[in-house]
Amino acid sequence: MEFRSIEAAATALEAGTATAKELAEEALARIADTDGEGSRAFIAVQAEQARAAAGAMDALRRAGRAPSRWAGIPISVKDLYDQAGVTSLAGSVALRGAAPAAATAPAVQRLERAGFVVLGRTNMVEFAFSGLGVNPHYGTPLSPWDRRTGRLPGGSSSGAAVAVADGMGLAGLGSDTGGSCRIPAALCGLVGWKPTARRVPLEGTVPLSQTLDSLGPIANTVACCAVIDGWMAGEADPAAPPPAPLAGARFAVPRGTYLFDGVEAAVGRAFEAALDALRAAGAVIEDLDLPELAEIPRANAKGGYAASEAWAWHAPLVARARDSYDPRILARIERGGTMSAADYLTLQRERARITARIDARTASYDALLCPTSALTPPALSEVAEVAEYDRINLLLLRNTAVGNFLDRCSISIPCQEPGTAPVGLMLTGANGADRALLALAQSVEAAIRR
Repeated sequence: MEFRSIEAAATALEAGTATAKELAEEALARIADTDGEGSRAFIAVQAEQARAAAGAMDALRRAGRAPSRWAGIPISVKDLYDQAGVTSLAGSVALRGAAPAAATAPAVQRLERAGFVVLGRTNMVEFAFSGLGVNPHYGTPLSPWDRRTGRLPGGSSSGAAVAVADGMGLAGLGSDTGGSCRIPAALCGLVGWKPTARRVPLEGTVPLSQTLDSLGPIANTVACCAVIDGWMAGEADPAAPPPAPLAGARFAVPRGTYLFDGVEAAVGRAFEAALDALRAAGAVIEDLDLPELAEIPRANAKGGYAASEAWAWHAPLVARARDSYDPRILARIERGGTMSAADYLTLQRERARITARIDARTASYDALLCPTSALTPPALSEVAEVAEYDRINLLLLRNTAVGNFLDRCSISIPCQEPGTAPVGLMLTGANGADRALLALAQSVEAAIRR
């Protein structure tokens, strides 16, 4: 789009140099472009409704009654958010024919009341249970990097990321259970935000894990994510917080842990260059030993929260529509059926113990730093075989899943050199320190921008 940030678009709308209708039409034209990714990025385009909403926002602004300065900004919503009168398919075909939602999810309602214009529903991994972005039912939208080869967009919020990357809206609402906002952001050269889980209500969304699910946006800048997050969370003043100074900020890098195993050379170079830029800006960066991180995979060895809680929700649907599932997703869900109540309670105790220990070790730091993903975007062809699908999926999810397990806020920021494959720098803050991390992330973004 002509405008890269929500702030720039809002300023133009206020000044009268752009209209909501123009923004919506430009985004809809990109979605409809047969040479683009729109048909794979969106499961449903709500063009008529978007045009009506944009026209209404223009009329309200002319009358001096715009509901917020953001009225008219075009966005998309992941296919697991309820919209009144629409069936939430969650990237599946198993839910076709299910009753439409009676009400719109609170997170979406809050944005619509502020005047954001919803363009449609974006594609996703079936039932949000993979970090690759592959969907055999609706197609797999491609990362903007190296489209000739055809590379994975990351998941599960694949369509949300590709839509923003290709100018089909200025933000996409996603969800993040193990990295589903941050992984596609990293693989598409965008910013992806995962709030503390309790920050945004989960009501009105198709769940993966009631314990780990978090709702957040993908956008072009940290400030864009901060604005959307503020509205989703129901804040009284949902604007981006002022950037926090980097001089004296303290960051911990958990080297010597599995978070750095198998990191692709290009990812490692971009990460180290980002650290150098932060040091030059006055930040304090220290390596930190976190042996408790190695206990997380052991705690999750029998399937973890995602498998067990997904099975509890899916069991009746699997009984009715088993053949409609992507077999790779079904296998992950059914693994939860092997967990016992004792296994689940043990997992809860282990999570509390590990979290408390890591919280104590990291209390003096503003954020943890590591690569968002160990890989640049893999080719879609690399995951054709189940064994490679599983291996690459686990590698993409590995680093981001830590923030969900520890219930922390976390953000991915692009850190690659211009013209090279996308790489994400991940900052993970403390539980509940969402606005502080967003303030600091804006300064990090400015320092590492190349």
